[in-house]
Amino acid sequence: MPRLSPKVAFITGGSRGIGAAIALKLAKDGADIAITYTSAPDKADATVKAIETLGRRAIAIKADNLDAKAVESAVHEAHARLGRLDILVNSAGVYTMDTVDKLELEEFDRVMSIHVRASFVAAKAAAAFMPAGGRIISIGSNLAEIVPFPGLIAYSTSKAALIGLTKALARDLGPREITANIVHPGSTDTDMNPADGDHAEGQRARMAIPRFGEARDIAGLVAFLAGEEGRFINGTSLTIDGGANT
Repeated sequence: MPRLSPKVAFITGGSRGIGAAIALKLAKDGADIAITYTSAPDKADATVKAIETLGRRAIAIKADNLDAKAVESAVHEAHARLGRLDILVNSAGVYTMDTVDKLELEEFDRVMSIHVRASFVAAKAAAAFMPAGGRIISIGSNLAEIVPFPGLIAYSTSKAALIGLTKALARDLGPREITANIVHPGSTDTDMNPADGDHAEGQRARMAIPRFGEARDIAGLVAFLAGEEGRFINGTSLTIDGGANT
């Protein structure tokens, strides 16, 4: 039997990039999958079809992380349609760059809402359905732990806040045998940060392994945490960045 069968995973932002790679990896490991998307139904449909070719059930739900009620409703819909909920992956995210003198409060609030408030909303809703052995995994960033250049005040603050949220969830839910952990990717080749982008060379220069990671690298670590091997890992930050923060 596949290692994650018959579990169900709910992945925010699962239509592209790291989120889609996580959805596919967890499906390969035997989980049925619900993903959310905001503005790319074609990519969400492609991800669902790819999962279905693996013999797993999959659904895509439109839910903007800026809309707390939509996120909560999506969790409830996933549970209702797929029958259970065992794994939550908070993957939806945005990237913004502005220094403190230029960053508008509205943009700061937007980034915090997408990364932190929505993760809290999803975790609260999902935990109500999770049995013992449940997993909450948030996608952070190595830029939560080090700020190597200006302009990261909103992004780094939001990802650092996810560390505190993760530790608090681990403490609150640990008695129920539900774990909460955070994965911190470094430079990963995605649409948001391509390996041939304008700032890629500077990022590679910081890395002990001087190349971008692939989305499947991040997915592999998430799958490990989601599986039986990760059952006693709780409240922990795991960085996967090729040694950029070494």
